[in-house]
Amino acid sequence: MSIFQAENFIIIGVTLGGQTFRPSDWAERICGVMSAFGAERRMAYSPYVLPGTQDGYKCVFVSADLYKVEPMAYTFLVNFAKDNQLKVTSGKAPPPQEDNKTS
Repeated sequence: MSIFQAENFIIIGVTLGGQTFRPSDWAERICGVMSAFGAERRMAYSPYVLPGTQDGYKCVFVSADLYKVEPMAYTFLVNFAKDNQLKVTSGKAPPPQEDNKTS
């Protein structure tokens, strides 16, 4: 019996062959699929699947915690990266930046 250990990973918007992945909004689209309406009746990205950039490319940050909540969604993202031959690296999303509001 093998034990699966989910990991944090980053899907980077460049193929193994070095081509930039298209369309240009692919990361937002994938994260939109995983989003939900919040209490304030606004769509919000899942805290487990967030768009961003890595090494100048669009990317999707995937938390290992997604596997605990929805293993099929985690597996979908793993397979999306494989099927599209996208580069994947281990890592976590950077912490959210605080607004630079002046009082």
